[in-house]
Amino acid sequence: MTTAPARADRAPTTAASTQRILLASLIGTSVEFYDFYIYATAAALVFGPLFFPAEDPGVQLLASYASFGLAFLARPLGAAVFGHFGDRLGRKSTLVASLMLMGGSTVAIAFLPSYAQIGWVAPLLLCILRFGQGLGLGGEWGGASLLAVENAPKGHENRWGMFPPLGAPIGFIAANGFFLILGALLSDQQFRDWGWRLPFLASSVLVGLGLWVRLKLTETPAFREAAAHNALPRVPIAHLFGSHLRATIAGTTGVVACFALFYLTTAFALSYGTTTLGYGRQAFLGVEIGAILFLALGVIVACTLADRTGATRMLRWGFVGCVLSGMLMGPMLGSGALWIVFVWLAASLFAMGFAYGPLGGWLPSLFEPGVRYTGVSITFNLGGIIGGALAPIAAQALAGHGGPSLVGVYLVAAGVLSLGGLTLLKTR
Repeated sequence: MTTAPARADRAPTTAASTQRILLASLIGTSVEFYDFYIYATAAALVFGPLFFPAEDPGVQLLASYASFGLAFLARPLGAAVFGHFGDRLGRKSTLVASLMLMGGSTVAIAFLPSYAQIGWVAPLLLCILRFGQGLGLGGEWGGASLLAVENAPKGHENRWGMFPPLGAPIGFIAANGFFLILGALLSDQQFRDWGWRLPFLASSVLVGLGLWVRLKLTETPAFREAAAHNALPRVPIAHLFGSHLRATIAGTTGVVACFALFYLTTAFALSYGTTTLGYGRQAFLGVEIGAILFLALGVIVACTLADRTGATRMLRWGFVGCVLSGMLMGPMLGSGALWIVFVWLAASLFAMGFAYGPLGGWLPSLFEPGVRYTGVSITFNLGGIIGGALAPIAAQALAGHGGPSLVGVYLVAAGVLSLGGLTLLKTR
């Protein structure tokens, strides 16, 4: 099969079309991370007693985190399915379908009855909808990154590619800000009874906005060029693993650090801080919202520098930061002082900006256009299982035996693994 050029000749773009492309790539991942964060926050705060009754609160929390991790198991399947159609039929229609599945599953969670109302059917329905979230998410991030990068002017790939990663802090602030407002307006009983449903219901507004923007897009130049040269494999995933296995392994391991950093500094830290450490929920949510701004700063700085010095160098700094964050987790998270916790969260999330932001431009560069949607989606979501799905579950178990210092070992291991991925790529 003839490999298509990585970039196509493109007609001049207007300011309006540029804004539409970048907004479309940003809004989708903002919805993606908003949906994931409201689930992560609800899993940490209310899903245990509502859907997973048990005498031991720790068992409840583990079951709740297990349902959280279920979407990560669905994401590689979604990556394969949406990646196939994204590489065969085009980026635009696939992105619309993934957003509808992801958003529809999220909104449906708002209407679920609890275990006390319908018994074991309640957690079953919750897990099915969580699986649906994961399927849709499997095709979202990869397609959004291609939408930005494949339309970017030459030399601006990483700066355009930073818009999908910026959806992470935007979605986080929207999700946790919503929970923070609800906590201020509602009593704990009202929040447990019905208040937690409102953020899931509000997702419908964001999904509608995302669909409105995406339906106005045209296909990317790189895909049109590959189609014109008959460079679209009949089975993209088979071609990916047959001809791009080393790049796939490198990309997968390169994603692990950013997922581990994020979910340990948000979902786990929130749960551990408000239970074991005894901080108030409102205070800790406020600290996390402040710290997440450093993630946005890290993404912007890293992606701007990546167009000058290379994405690989910025990623390496981020992975080293992940290792340092793990080493400092025990003494700083367990310090007993909320301002020290904030410093650790802010520094860790700034490092995550370097481990995460450049992925938007780096992962697409590993693959040719005919398998690029599949390649980016598969690597991002397989890495998410290792770094994201297992992180809160492993952290909860490790914290029970050795506190946050032992949990920090997980971060150290994630950073070393991602550094190994970069080393593997060097030997191509």
